[in-house]
Amino acid sequence: MSLSSLAAIGLAYHLVSRLAYVLYIGIALKRQEDTACFTRRYGATEAFRRFRRTAAILMNNDAVGFVVLCFITRGTLPLGVIDLPRAAVIATGAALLLVGVVIKLWAAATLGAGAYYWRDFFAPEGHVVTRTAGPYKFLKNPMYTVGYLPTYGLALVTGSLPALAAALFDQAAILAFHQLVEKHHVARVALDNGAGVAQNEGSPRRRPGP
Repeated sequence: MSLSSLAAIGLAYHLVSRLAYVLYIGIALKRQEDTACFTRRYGATEAFRRFRRTAAILMNNDAVGFVVLCFITRGTLPLGVIDLPRAAVIATGAALLLVGVVIKLWAAATLGAGAYYWRDFFAPEGHVVTRTAGPYKFLKNPMYTVGYLPTYGLALVTGSLPALAAALFDQAAILAFHQLVEKHHVARVALDNGAGVAQNEGSPRRRPGP
């Protein structure tokens, strides 16, 4: 199999993985938000456990697919065309990785473990993170914005053009999920609590994606 064929397969696999992840969490959480169908059927604890198990599988598959794509397409970034030294590109990528990982870990620690998988959709009485906590004091949505810098950083470090395109697609997909599903939930929780709440990867108490 040629490198170009392998790269095409890797890119296609990752894009399908990202769509599977975002569509699953989007549809499941939208149904739960609108009708509470999962908590009515299983109860809050069991409904969340079932959702988290599937979401974790899809999330981890998405992350692994991106890393594999970076390495099987390494060296495809046309540095000669944009006239940039390889060392400068690697340094930029490393900086993006470092900043993004620090912000994501800080946001995750602020939100707490249960928030990582959108627990607030299933147990809305849970802990609420205010906009003055952790990185939310400085950034409205650190998980979906600065928190996605590591994807661009890894693509630059490995010199992968397809991975850069995939990183842009990944962030666009998760932001679309936020706008279509989480934003309404955040507004409703904020209204219920009578105060502003922070947005993790968008919702009032949650975590990072890859």
